[in-house]
Amino acid sequence: MTLRLGVPSKGRLMEKTFEWFGTRGIALRRAGSEREYSGLVEGIDGVEMVLLSAGEIPRELSAGRIHLGVTGSDMVREKLANWDQQVREIAPMGFGGADLVIAVPQAWVDVETLDDLDAVAAQFRAGHGHRLRIATKYHRLVREFLREHGVADYALIDSQGATEGTVKNDSAEAVADITSTGETLRANFLKVLSDGLVHASQATLFKSRAADWNDATRGTLREIEARIGA
Repeated sequence: MTLRLGVPSKGRLMEKTFEWFGTRGIALRRAGSEREYSGLVEGIDGVEMVLLSAGEIPRELSAGRIHLGVTGSDMVREKLANWDQQVREIAPMGFGGADLVIAVPQAWVDVETLDDLDAVAAQFRAGHGHRLRIATKYHRLVREFLREHGVADYALIDSQGATEGTVKNDSAEAVADITSTGETLRANFLKVLSDGLVHASQATLFKSRAADWNDATRGTLREIEARIGA
């Protein structure tokens, strides 16, 4: 039985994953055209590479259809309830870094912290008759983070487009979004709360707890872990 490794199927994440494994003596490359979702693995026996979208990899890990997978740590935490019971982090990979943050309008000069946001949210509801709206694609992570910090009077609204533009378009009062430099937030006149870091994400190699692990795949995993220094 071969160990199935899920790798992002395109873009910088795929290229950086190939490079990361390559510097550790495991060569990954796409087989055939860009329409083919499999690849070749050289330098180690017993590994099959499967190319998937980064968003699909948490689901495939959870279902046990792949043994290992590379995806953003934010993706796993957002898509999998009790994620650490379904997968195990093997190695942070040092690329694909981005922060999930809470940001509010720069015009809110008295709002700098989550406590300030909580106070404004209560005032907003009293004055407008509905909860302060926070636009995000990361409902699970943001809900858990705000609950832990005692922020209560808000409503999460789903954003599948440009989240930063929702405040300007009057469809939300604040946002929770992924940012690398903060430039897009600033361009949309938003500021990150001083304690508003929800999660610092990076590409991470995860192990599925649900996959069919036998002597052969466990042996291959041990060899991979030795190569990558995990």
